[in-house]
Order: sequence, then structure tokens, then C-alpha cells
Amino acid sequence: MKTSITESESRFANLDKMSVREILEGINEEDATVPYAVAKAIPQIENFVTACAAKMKAGGRLFYIGAGTSGRLGIVDASELPPTYGIEHGSVTGLIAGGDGAIRRAVEHAEDNADGAWNDLKQYKITANDTVLGIAASGTTPYVVGGIKAARENGCLTGSIACNYNSPLSQVSEYPIEIITGAEFLTGSTRMKAGTAQKLALNMISTTLMIQLGRVKGNKMINMQMTNNKLIARGTRMLMEELNISEEDARKRLLTAGSVKTAMENREPFKRFL
Repeated sequence: MKTSITESESRFANLDKMSVREILEGINEEDATVPYAVAKAIPQIENFVTACAAKMKAGGRLFYIGAGTSGRLGIVDASELPPTYGIEHGSVTGLIAGGDGAIRRAVEHAEDNADGAWNDLKQYKITANDTVLGIAASGTTPYVVGGIKAARENGCLTGSIACNYNSPLSQVSEYPIEIITGAEFLTGSTRMKAGTAQKLALNMISTTLMIQLGRVKGNKMINMQMTNNKLIARGTRMLMEELNISEEDARKRLLTAGSVKTAMENREPFKRFL
């Protein structure tokens, strides 16, 4: 049986005999290759983001589906978007094989259910207006492959992130993204380089989508929700700088308006951003 790239043998032998420093330096050496692998996939990422942005501008939603580490990464990315960009909850949703309980503890064989993801997606009344991005380092996870196949058959826009060439997941996806990170430091441990590559790609995808959807002006997150003191302080500084007002006035305006954008819109046009 042919071994996939993500399951190939580590180029480091006898890890258990290495010193702590040797282990750390070896992991870091491998990690340093990941951004270069992601860079090679930028044209594929661009194609997916362009298509997805058009769908979302027309009112569609984005769903991430994955199992294990891949599922958790999708959930993390999706959960950070409402507070960061002020989008409605449910605009981007992460689903993991085995349900929310699998976020903390693996659910046995949940990833082997090829019908599981589509059944989960149907709970959200998914339609052909929506986009589904499947995430699986191996590109073979039945939960993800089956979900993308069903989503595409039902008219959804589909994309995928895998770390093997021409995987089953890539074959059923309309916009496959293949980030080839090679053998892991610890053989087969795809939560390492492959997981890092997936996280970088998700950062790129969601950030670019939010910019395309008008949730950013200049280089500022002016739609962020004021959910903690750090964000209130950041928003206050933005208003102080751009409207040339005092800290007290800026903070008062921010808390009254609820967002930097609304506070600016209640004033004269914000020349630098608008």
C-alpha cells in the first residue's frame, strides 16, 4: 500500500534519544518550512476566496467541516469572526465530526461516518446559496469527503484544504487547496506542520473574506464588538487618533455607538478610512 505524504517517515530518527534542545530545534526547523508550502497554494486559495466572497456578498453563509484537529481549527476560526468583525453569528460556522463534545474529547469513529457532515449541515438549513470548506490533512476523512460530495451535489459552492496531492477530498471539491507540508517531525502527527498550514490558510481565507465584505477600513477592525476592556481601549485609540478628540470623549462616543464604525459615521466623514 502506497504511503501518503502526511504519513511518510520523519527524517528525524530516534526522537526518544534526543535532548530537549535537539527536539525543540528539530520541530522548529520543520515548522519553518510551512509558510513556504502555504505560499505555493496562494493561487488555489485566491480562487476559493474570490468565489466564496461573491456568494457571501449575495447573502450566503460559510461552513467549515472537519474532524479532530482540522475540525477544531475551523471552529476556532469561525468563532473569532463575530467579535473581530461584527458579523452575525451563523455567517461562518465550524462543524466537527462528533459534535461540540468532540472539541475537547475525541468521539470514537465519528470521522468515519461519510453521511455525518451532511446530516450536521442540514440542521442549519443549508442551501445552494452557502459555501462549504472541508478541512482534512490527509484528504481522506470520510466525514469531510462525504460532506463535500453531498454539498456539491446539492448546489453549494465547495472548497477543501488537504496536505496530500490529488486526495479524494480534492477530487470531490470544486476549489481544492493542496498545501504539501511533507513528513512530520513525529511521523504521522498531522496536528503539527499540517495543522499549522491549515491554521495559516484559514487566517488568510477568513481575513481576506472579511476585508472583501467591507468589515475593515484602511487597516483597522472598525466593526469589532466591544466585548472586553482591551477592545474598548483599542477602539478608543482609533477614535482619538482619527477624530482628534480626547480619550474621555472618544470612549464615551464608542460606548454609546457600540462600534468604531458607527461612532465615526455619526461624525463628519472619516477621511482616512472612508
